[in-house]
Amino acid sequence: MIKPLLEQASPVTEAALEAIAHMPTRSLPVLMDSSFNANLTDADFMRIAVRLARKSYDEGGCPIGAVIVDSTTGEILGKGHNTLVQENHPYNHGETSAIRDAGRIDFSRTTLYTSLSPCKVCATLISMRGFPRVVVGDVTNASGTETQLRDKGVQVDVLEDRQGIELYARFRHEKPNQDLEDWLGVSAVPQ
Repeated sequence: MIKPLLEQASPVTEAALEAIAHMPTRSLPVLMDSSFNANLTDADFMRIAVRLARKSYDEGGCPIGAVIVDSTTGEILGKGHNTLVQENHPYNHGETSAIRDAGRIDFSRTTLYTSLSPCKVCATLISMRGFPRVVVGDVTNASGTETQLRDKGVQVDVLEDRQGIELYARFRHEKPNQDLEDWLGVSAVPQ
């Protein structure tokens, strides 16, 4: 068996978070063991979500990323980024991509970290799938579903990430029509 590169004594570096963001979820045990997972904080998981948002931006998409974590063990169960443009799919948002990556699991003992406040569709899916907690990295550029989630019994924590906020603001300035399409659909884009 291969010994993971990241163990309990390994420092949580920017390079480690970058590798975690880009490695397929199912392959993460080769990179890090459960003792390293236990060292990761909410801020670390948010940094991974923001790195996934950056990945989408670099691919020409909407910069939104999400990570699903087992609340007990710290194991990453699913990750994803917005692929509206890349896959020509209107609801491959960061949150839905992470949920799809996690698969058919019980989400009642997980936390979802999202780099941007969820849209109404994603907020509905989050409450429908039974997530008990969501951590939001940006309510500066978008907000509004936090109350909807709280009303459904979801604990919502805001942990704004400066790099994620700056990235989404840059995207919105560069591609306002793509931002509108992501939130409201093609019909919202001026012709």
